[in-house]
Amino acid sequence: MVNEPLLLSGNEALGEGAIRGGCRFFYGYPITPQGELFEYLARRLPEVGGTFLQSESEIAAINMVYGTAATGKRVMTASSSPGISLMQEGLSYLAATQLPCLIVNIMRAGPGLGRVRPSQADYLQATKGGGHGDYHMIVLAPASAQEMADLGFQAFALADNYRTPVMILGDGMLGQTMESVALPEAMDLSQLPPKPWAVTGARGRERNLVLAAPYTDDELITLNAELEKKYASIEAQESRWESKLLDDAEVVIVAFGTSARIAEDAVLKAREKGLKVGLIRPITLWPFPKEAFDDPRNIRAYIVVEMNNGQMLEDVRLAKHRDIPVYHFGHGGGWVPSTQDVYREVIDIYERKCVR
Repeated sequence: MVNEPLLLSGNEALGEGAIRGGCRFFYGYPITPQGELFEYLARRLPEVGGTFLQSESEIAAINMVYGTAATGKRVMTASSSPGISLMQEGLSYLAATQLPCLIVNIMRAGPGLGRVRPSQADYLQATKGGGHGDYHMIVLAPASAQEMADLGFQAFALADNYRTPVMILGDGMLGQTMESVALPEAMDLSQLPPKPWAVTGARGRERNLVLAAPYTDDELITLNAELEKKYASIEAQESRWESKLLDDAEVVIVAFGTSARIAEDAVLKAREKGLKVGLIRPITLWPFPKEAFDDPRNIRAYIVVEMNNGQMLEDVRLAKHRDIPVYHFGHGGGWVPSTQDVYREVIDIYERKCVR
């Protein structure tokens, strides 16, 4: 059940979706362009009996998340690219202790401090593990304010089900775009399943321990084997994507988030000109939806469109079948493509490189 649509920014929609999904704790440090999310939660969480705390740094924030997640509560943090970089050690610890939580990265241009323009240059950091050790997070890539709300709501169920950190990877444009959003009905927190592993005080039972590393080498090897098995289960069950106009497509654009919104317009423009162009939009960046590439049909080329220098390119090349070429169209540093930019690239590849 959903309520009447509201006009919200992507950041606000994500915040409200997270609250309705059961989030009652937020810790973070302000940074642009996720400021609207920060401000929204500062106002809304106290209204629902939650806790909002501005930490002294991003490092402090991720460790506060660690402590609250260990008690079994639904908790989140949010930042933008350089702030997320500061959290990497904490993310590795959260994965090691298998603590469910939500981390939001509203990406900005880099590297380094960079600028506040939107970017998608944190793909590799998010999907390949920016911290140390063999670990993954579920990484979700919304492409609209509606999906920001929906995935903000769903993220906590995924985190609890698999006992893992979940990241929502947006960008500055998506975070600040205003759109109509139909919000999900708030969940009843009393109906959440129990968490027998949580540190809630030992009342007549053996105490629980949350350890960032087991005591012995053998135990650490066993933990890694357990994590590997869990990640295989996530890959088998949680891949998500959207595809459009693939039945007869000869050229397929692969794009996520804001780039996918722009690419879809270019696909429709190409179709109007009689060109057989389709779209694959990964919604989970990890696990990457390899199944979307299982049926190549008439496909002669893929074009990866992203606001970076080619970070999703490797995953597409690994997922594709046969000897289908993969081209990249994108730049780092805060470059945002236009529909006409993408359309011209499609024309170039369609007519001069692979089809005609």
